[in-house]
Amino acid sequence: MGSAIPFNRVPNTTAGFFCKDPLEPSLGRRAVHAVSVSGLKHNPAEALRQARSGPVVVLNRNNPDAVLIGLEEGGLLQAPGVRAALATALFRDGELSLVRAAHFAELDVAGFIADLDTLEQWLQSSSPTPVP
Repeated sequence: MGSAIPFNRVPNTTAGFFCKDPLEPSLGRRAVHAVSVSGLKHNPAEALRQARSGPVVVLNRNNPDAVLIGLEEGGLLQAPGVRAALATALFRDGELSLVRAAHFAELDVAGFIADLDTLEQWLQSSSPTPVP
C-alpha cells in the first residue's frame, strides 16, 4: 500500500515535493530532495548543495533514515548565540578542538574560553537529558 502525500506538500515534476519552511515563513515553498546512502557516499557535495535550497531526505534501502538541513538557510546560524552554543556542544562532545570551536563560534580562543562556562550552563538548562 502506498503512502499518502501529506496535505502540506504539493507535487512538482522537476524537484520532487515542496514544503513550507517552518523556520522562515517568508521563504514560501522550498524543494525537498532525496538521496540514497550510496548516492550520499558517492557525491556528498551534491547533497550539501541541495540542502542549501531545502531539506534532503537520506534514504536507506528506500526508507527515510535522516534529513540534511542547510544551516545557513533562513539565517539560523545568524541568530544570537546559535554559533557559540553549537560550537560549545561540538567541543564538549570532542568533535571539535578548542581552536576550531572558537573559530566556528567566530570568537578568539580567549573569548571562547570566557564564554564556555556560560554556554555550558545554558546547554545544561536547555538539554532534555543531563549533560555530564
